[in-house]
Formats: sequence, C-alpha cells, structure tokens
Amino acid sequence: MLARNMEKELTLKIIDNIKNEDFDKVNDTFEDCGPETMASIIQNLPERFRGAMLEHLSNSTLASLIQKVNIKLQLEILSKIGPDKANRVLALLNVNFLSRLLRHYPKTDVDSFLKEMKETEASYVRQILEYPDDTAGSLMTNRYVSVNTHFTVGQAVEKLKTLALYSESLNHIYVVDQDGHLAGTVPYRDLIITEPEESVTNVMVEKVISVDVMTKRSEIVRLLQRYDFTALPVVNKDEVLIGIITFDDMVTTIINEAGEDISKISAMNEEIDFDTKPVSAAIRRLPWLIALLFIGLVSGSIISRFEETLEQVVALAFFMPLIAGMTGNTGTQSLAVVVRGLAEKEVDMRTGMKLLWREFRVSLFIGITCGLLIAIIAFVWQHNLYLGIVVGGSLLLTLIIGTFAGTIIPLILYKLKMDPAVASGPLITTVNDIFSLITYFSIATHFLNKLT
Repeated sequence: MLARNMEKELTLKIIDNIKNEDFDKVNDTFEDCGPETMASIIQNLPERFRGAMLEHLSNSTLASLIQKVNIKLQLEILSKIGPDKANRVLALLNVNFLSRLLRHYPKTDVDSFLKEMKETEASYVRQILEYPDDTAGSLMTNRYVSVNTHFTVGQAVEKLKTLALYSESLNHIYVVDQDGHLAGTVPYRDLIITEPEESVTNVMVEKVISVDVMTKRSEIVRLLQRYDFTALPVVNKDEVLIGIITFDDMVTTIINEAGEDISKISAMNEEIDFDTKPVSAAIRRLPWLIALLFIGLVSGSIISRFEETLEQVVALAFFMPLIAGMTGNTGTQSLAVVVRGLAEKEVDMRTGMKLLWREFRVSLFIGITCGLLIAIIAFVWQHNLYLGIVVGGSLLLTLIIGTFAGTIIPLILYKLKMDPAVASGPLITTVNDIFSLITYFSIATHFLNKLT
C-alpha cells in the first residue's frame, strides 16, 4: 500500500513537472527510482503526458525503462521518441534482449538500426533473427564465459573475473577446444577449490547436456525442468558452442507464451491489458465473436427444424441450456489439457491415440455419472421416465462428443503445424453446442411417442 501511494505521489509530481516544462526534474525523479517503479509510473501516466515526457528522458533511463514494460509499450515508447533517439536507446540494450525486441520492429527500421551497430554485434543480432522464435537459437545469448582446453584453473578464474559483469551466468564456465567444440563445463565452485596450476580438463565435467540451435522451446522447457539447470549450452550442427539459454530468460519466455495461449483460448488474437482503451479492446475481440455469432446461428436453425418436437414436449426446452453448457465445458476442459500437454512434450501418433483413449474413458465416466444424475432429476421433476432417459442419454453422448472435439481439434491443428491454442474455448463451445442440440433433439424425436 505504501509503495502504491508513493508511486501515485511520484506520478502526480511528474505530471506537474511536465505541465511546467521542467523536464530536468522529471529526469531526476526517474533516475532516483528503480526501473520497476519507472515502468509502473509510465503505465499509469495519462497518454497525453507520455509523449512530452519520453522526448526529454535520457537515453540510459529509457533503456532501463524499456526492459521492464510489455512489448506493446516498448514499441509505443520507441515510436514516440523518433528513429534517431530510438536507435541510440536500442544501442544501450544487451544483444539478447535487443534481438527479441527487434522481432516486433518494422523490418526497414531494423535494417537501419543494424547498419549503425558494430559489425560483430550486428552480425550476431542478424543471426538470432534468422532463427524461428520458438527455437533455441532465438532464445540464446552470447553473454557467457568460455575457456580453451589448454587453460589452467588460474587462467580460467582470471578470465571469469574479467568477464563477470559481461556474462549472464557465472555458475559454470564452458570449456571448448581449438575449433570451438563444446568439450565440457566447470562449475564455479570447483574452480575456487582447485589449485590454480591444475588444467581445466582435469576438473571439467565431460558429459554435458546441450541443445541444438533448432531445438524447439517445448523440449528446452522439459530439459530445464528435468535437470534443474541454471543455463543450457546451445550448439550448432557441428557441435560448436554458439550461445547459452539462461533459466530466467526461459521463465520469461514461458510466461509470455502462457499469456499468448490464454489470449488465444479466450479468442483474443492481440494483447489486451488494463491500459487498453475500450474501443481498441472491443475491436480486437470482435473478429472472433462475429465469426462465432454466425456459427451460432446454426444452433437456431437446428432448433427450428425440431420445432414440432419442441411444441409437443415443452419440457425439452428446460434442459437445452444444460445439455449445451455441459458439452461446451467438457470440450474446453479437454482443450486446456491438450494445449498444456503439447506445450510440455512432443506428441506422435501413438501418444495422440493414447490421449484420445484416455479422454474417451474420462468422458464415459463423467457422462454416465452426470447422465444418471440428470435422468433422475428429470424423472422426479416432470414425472416422465422416458424424458429422464432422453435427457440422461443425450447428456452421456454429448459429453463424449464434446470431449472428443476438445481433444481432436487441437491435435489436428498441431499436426498441421498450427498453434493448438487457436482452437479457442468459444470455438469449441460453439461447435459443441451444434452437435449437442442435434443429438438431443434427434433422440427426443425418436422417443416422441413415449414423451407425449
């Protein structure tokens, strides 16, 4: 609460300074607070004050700020300060962070910026940008310490001291041969307790788990979970060490990916947060919802086709929301299970069939339980045994159908190299509504003589 009140006071102070065009005080205020506080302030700052403030913030302050806000605000900041100042700010960012940011940057601006960078750094950024963004190559950093196999422990320690501020991971030193091939790793602790004259090859761990530069992100996550690494070396096809993936970078990536999947499962293709304007948020949600609206009209046409059945047995209408709702819920649950599983492991045909069989048994158990329960309720409520059979049997079948749809659709999309998360909750729900109503009214029509 105190921190929030302090941020509010700082925000009001900054607004007053901007109104008075006292931008030196604005800079001083930002430099006195940490990057996290800066990010919170700019997110809460009314948009009409952002442009004027950003133009006058120092390049170093802007570089610190950009690393603590989301990609949407990063791009907004860079666009508001103009290309020249943006290039100077980008030049202050570490290469690994920069390469991730530039993936969202207009290509012409990327090319212009890289021309102004040092050739060695520009070459590394270009290399990173060539890798697909779900591979090890896109996640790695070149900020690590490596030593040659002919180094002594003393020489390795000296190099570690020299590059301590440069490296993103100091827990291990990577040992490479003359051609750059990864030979082993030496834990920092072992360096400290070993005599300086000892060769690093005598203390290094030779069995090193590394990943190819094209290894998928899901496999990297499994390795980090399984082996509790703080960093993971990345090699090319010739086994040459070209980078490492740090655990904190991987965690950030997982969080961002989870956010993207949640948006897709909610049928929102673009990022929407607390700061998004109502009109923008509505426009981003509308495409999917309009598509689902037209798909939903199919449900209305199905009901109209069974109008006579509904007129003769009005009680069928009482259970329509329940049948459709339960089917959609089970489909969404299966979708969530499959999307989560696909994020954690590769799925082949055998695994897919095993998953389908497991979900079928789950749906059968759930369907029998819920079907019997609603059948008893329908019978007691409407005093009609056949109505209970129709409602209970329909629920059993539709729960199986809904579970299959929630399992099969993301698996098909996965095999087609599409993101399974696009099999969004609303889409699964709408499709299941259609199948559930067809099943429900077909069974009811078959038993119509018993229901009237």
